[in-house]
Amino acid sequence: MSYNEPRIFVEKIIDVGEEKIFINPRILMIRAFMAGAILAIAAVFAITVGVQTGFPIVGAVLFPVGFCMLYLMGFDLVTGIFVLAPLAWIDRRPHVTLSGVVKAITITFIGNFLGALLVAFLTSVIFTYGFSAPVNHVGEVIANIGKNRTVGYKEHGMGGMMTIFIRGVLCNWMVSLGVVGAMVSTSVSGKVIAMWMPIMLFFAMTFEHSVVNMYLFPTALILGGDFSILDYLIWNEIPVVIGNLVGGLALTGLPLFAAHMRSADIKETYSRAPSVNTSAYERDML
Repeated sequence: MSYNEPRIFVEKIIDVGEEKIFINPRILMIRAFMAGAILAIAAVFAITVGVQTGFPIVGAVLFPVGFCMLYLMGFDLVTGIFVLAPLAWIDRRPHVTLSGVVKAITITFIGNFLGALLVAFLTSVIFTYGFSAPVNHVGEVIANIGKNRTVGYKEHGMGGMMTIFIRGVLCNWMVSLGVVGAMVSTSVSGKVIAMWMPIMLFFAMTFEHSVVNMYLFPTALILGGDFSILDYLIWNEIPVVIGNLVGGLALTGLPLFAAHMRSADIKETYSRAPSVNTSAYERDML
């Protein structure tokens, strides 16, 4: 069967998280750079399709193609590292330290940002014919997204800040389900299906993804979006990053760890103590 039992794939998640912590920083940076660039291309593709068809939902349906490509190529998004690396530390893997977790997250974040920034510049050239013509319609849409999802939040004060944070939480709940869902299957088609569904959902619901935003907002600024870099950082990127971290770890990583790794420990304890008298119901529950 091309299916891993939950106990198996959760252990695999922790193994992968441990690998991210100890991998050569230069290699991790390259993987992160490519992941940021590919996700940026997928974002502009989805927006372009939505503009061309007049139906943004079509773009949302197609957006996961970028996520699937970067995952199958073995590239890394910081939103995935938010879940994988901390679990290796929580599982008390040998030599895994909190500083190692922070280092892996930091390197991946920087790599994602640089990759997305490169695509932001390249697509801005396309949208303006090398900055020699007015911004085309897709560029105008991106510029408006930048304004609406920074200044638009700012206008609502703490209510806007709370909205950004919650959208970030819900976003990486879905994205991290895509990451771990891909580990459920051992076939390419199964991995793609498992990734496609939650990624499509987050994009259609306009939740806030820190790496997608690393493309959208710099592009909007390059194209003359009516907001500042400070607006972008305070009223989008920083609260979104925090929300992504909380959502991925609290709603995906920790529940899976508690439900499957801890239950496996309980089973192992009981298997080593056959003299313990348990009812048939209790044995079934174990």
